[in-house]
Amino acid sequence: MKLPFYKFHGTGNDFILIDERITDHNLNLSQIKGLCNRHFGIGADGLMLLKTEIGYDFRMVYYNSDGSESTMCGNGGRCMISFAKKLGLVNKEAKFIAIDGEHTGIITEQGHESSVVKLKMKDVLGIKTEKAYDFLDTGSPHAVIYDENAEVTDVVSEGRKIRYSRTFAEVGTNVDFVKISDSGLIVRSYERGVENETLSCGTGVTASVLSFAGRNPDLQSPCKVKTVGGELIVYFKRKEKGFVDIWLEGPATFVFNGEIEI
Repeated sequence: MKLPFYKFHGTGNDFILIDERITDHNLNLSQIKGLCNRHFGIGADGLMLLKTEIGYDFRMVYYNSDGSESTMCGNGGRCMISFAKKLGLVNKEAKFIAIDGEHTGIITEQGHESSVVKLKMKDVLGIKTEKAYDFLDTGSPHAVIYDENAEVTDVVSEGRKIRYSRTFAEVGTNVDFVKISDSGLIVRSYERGVENETLSCGTGVTASVLSFAGRNPDLQSPCKVKTVGGELIVYFKRKEKGFVDIWLEGPATFVFNGEIEI
């Protein structure tokens, strides 16, 4: 069977996108893993399905590159909105459903192959502060570590230590290494399911900003974040011990499309 696909990336966090409004391809774990393989497949950090959902522009289903279905992906959600625009499903605004609930998005700038997309994230009403890290859920779980040497840290080795620690081994966690700079934050992320560093992580960038805002009451929204793959912006409003009206903004770029035999 030939599978039509599209490839997008959000600040280097890359995805295979498949339109499943008409045909359910019933991809299994092995096939998803193979498609995401960078040597023998298309290559991506994850694979997403765009499905029909009554009352919404679409449903987003996300899989990690290891083939497992995952929780919310911020950069993936932004790319899905750009994909839906390319398919003619939305214009400048989108409303969709994902594993963590309803999301809305706005295309703030429209280019030929790259758009700037602003995605509303779930509210975060609690941050757990531990000695070594802050822990919070921005649609996916994140352990946020402050590291003055984040730009040179062995993110894979250090991230795995936390991801597979006794505390998180059963379900895993993403791990973000954060350096505070004059222009905002520098963030590098280890992602579970990819089991490697990704060039950018949308929920991780969001988690890092909210963690930092929780520690710094005077921090004003928005906050700029530099990742290995580019710059993202996080907007937020404070509410008691948490945050609401959280938005993640950045580029969502079409790379190519084609067909592959599966």
